[in-house]
Amino acid sequence: MMRCNPMTLHQTEIYRSSSREDFIEAMSRSACTVNVVATDGIAGRAGVTVTAMSSVTADLPKPELLVCVDSRGSACAAILENRVFCVNVLNSNQREISDMFAGRSGKSQSDRFSLAHWRLMQTGSPRLVDPLAAFDCSIVRAELYGSHYVIVGAVEETFISNAGSALIYVNRDYREIREASGH
Repeated sequence: MMRCNPMTLHQTEIYRSSSREDFIEAMSRSACTVNVVATDGIAGRAGVTVTAMSSVTADLPKPELLVCVDSRGSACAAILENRVFCVNVLNSNQREISDMFAGRSGKSQSDRFSLAHWRLMQTGSPRLVDPLAAFDCSIVRAELYGSHYVIVGAVEETFISNAGSALIYVNRDYREIREASGH
């Protein structure tokens, strides 16, 4: 039987009860891909930058993923009403697109789409012409949880690029992961 040794605490480690600010600060150290969730349909075209995107399962007839979208944002209502969305995983050279859909430009929802070229996926949701990957989804479930909707989508169609590296957000700044040379 293996025994676990107690961990030794280093003087530089800080343990405290988690406040909202501590939680946000700690989460900023979690590296995430940068994604633009885009929709189009009866409620109109809209999109938003998110880092909260994750696989749920590949073991159903259609794989599922989830995104978390701020319920107070202008894109949330359109995504929910349209019942479809496309997660565009951004390439490292698409920082400007991320900033645009994060609302840092002051442009309206419709004007945000003018920065890049788009194609429609099977559901009618917009996909960037050149994302690192894209997942075209139909909403299976949406739950309001705190200030965000957790939206689960069944993946109807995927797009995979043959080149590029992911745009990553960590420590409140963009980073990219470069492939190691010599493979």
